[in-house]
Amino acid sequence: MEKYDILEPDFFYHIYNRGNNKENLFLEEENYIHFFNLIKKHLCPIVHVYAYCLLKNHFHLLIKIKSKIEIEDVYSNINNLSQPFSNLFNAYTKAINKKYDRDGSLFKVRFKRERIDNDNYLRNVITYIHLNPVKHRFANDFCKYEFSSFNSIMSVKPTLLKRVEVLKYFENRENFLFVHKECLRKGMYEEFD
Repeated sequence: MEKYDILEPDFFYHIYNRGNNKENLFLEEENYIHFFNLIKKHLCPIVHVYAYCLLKNHFHLLIKIKSKIEIEDVYSNINNLSQPFSNLFNAYTKAINKKYDRDGSLFKVRFKRERIDNDNYLRNVITYIHLNPVKHRFANDFCKYEFSSFNSIMSVKPTLLKRVEVLKYFENRENFLFVHKECLRKGMYEEFD
């Protein structure tokens, strides 16, 4: 049986999952938007979102579980922080099943989660997430991929993302872009496979 990191307050996690039997999770633009809305509803009360990328058949999230005090104000079961994730995936599956007249599970059985324990690893995961559309050939230019947090981080428009904190890990916006382009040039987005 596969081991999963336990979700605990004040820790960063790389969360990811794919469609059951390699099935697509997102069939049209409104599916992505609905998934974002469900993240806002189910996850944002207990997590801070630092990066994301939604691809046709899988997704990546970089989140930090909020502090115990912040969570207790909005969520009563501090010992089961994976439940809001389950609620998100179940709500999304029900919506997709209803809209496209399908049955059964949409996601693989359990979502993957890896605890991030140092700043270098954190920077690497952020970059990896943003380069994923190129890696999987969903886009030629990661800067133009619509369902990634890259452009939200580069922007100055209001966002729920922890943009300022992300940019601090890269020192500034210019270095954030430089690191992404260097990792792409060197093919470093393959290192998590």
